Amino acid sequence: MTTDGTARLELSAATRVVGVMGHPVAHSLSPRLHNAAFAQLGLDWVSVGFAVAPGRAAAALAGARALGIAGLSVTMPHKEDVAASVDSCTPAASRLGAVNCVIDRDGWWLGDNTDGAGLLAALDRSDGFDPGGARCLVVGAGGAARAVVAALGDAGAAEVVVVNRTAVRAEGAAVLAGPVGRVGDVGDAPGCDLVVNATPAGMGDVTGAPVAWPVDPSLLGPGQLVVDLVYHPPVTPWLAAAADRGARTANGLGMLVHQAALQIERWTGAEAPVEAMWAAVATSVAAGGPS
Repeated sequence: MTTDGTARLELSAATRVVGVMGHPVAHSLSPRLHNAAFAQLGLDWVSVGFAVAPGRAAAALAGARALGIAGLSVTMPHKEDVAASVDSCTPAASRLGAVNCVIDRDGWWLGDNTDGAGLLAALDRSDGFDPGGARCLVVGAGGAARAVVAALGDAGAAEVVVVNRTAVRAEGAAVLAGPVGRVGDVGDAPGCDLVVNATPAGMGDVTGAPVAWPVDPSLLGPGQLVVDLVYHPPVTPWLAAAADRGARTANGLGMLVHQAALQIERWTGAEAPVEAMWAAVATSVAAGGPS
């Protein structure tokens, strides 16, 4: 039995192997998510973690290909390096210049990115949120922020405002939303339906020191959905402050689960058992387990 109570097939030399590559990676919940799905689907597959030092992504891909690894989930700091090292990328990954999922297509390694679609699927499941016609604000311009900005633009958002300390990076992210994307500032937040923090700032300072909030909670309130892509702790100080102001809130666990579900589908061709994957991680995170 696995730690989440699901039955696991006995591993053998015929077992297909996938894994998550990152640095660090020992804390990752991705193998737990993948293995819960494989067990539910009755597939003789297993997911493990691969610790790959920065700058070694191309070498790791070559080794994985030689070993017959069936697919890879990619996390920090390798997403951009992997995008440059696979045989080809999907339009989504090419646009972002970042890969979080490598798929083996009969020896041809295809890079994809499921982060943005994962967040939208999570928000639909938990809050019934439809980005179509919505005004959205995204804080950050890194890989996760860019994926969210692009997904919101593609889903028909009326406006996607990007806030970032570096103007050039903000402009580079905003353009991914197409004509509805623009650079803004936190003063745009009160008029937005969705506010997403894609930086670590929402965690606050555990020492109790003053916090530079992603968006001042006084600018947030009823009628808004406020999302922090951090999910450990499950309720960041910023989310708690937004909830106190009357906003609906969500953390990043849903994005993690749903982007992993999309990876399962890319690798196996089977519909991912999303509820089983949720069950595999929800208790662990709520108890302050691995992030």
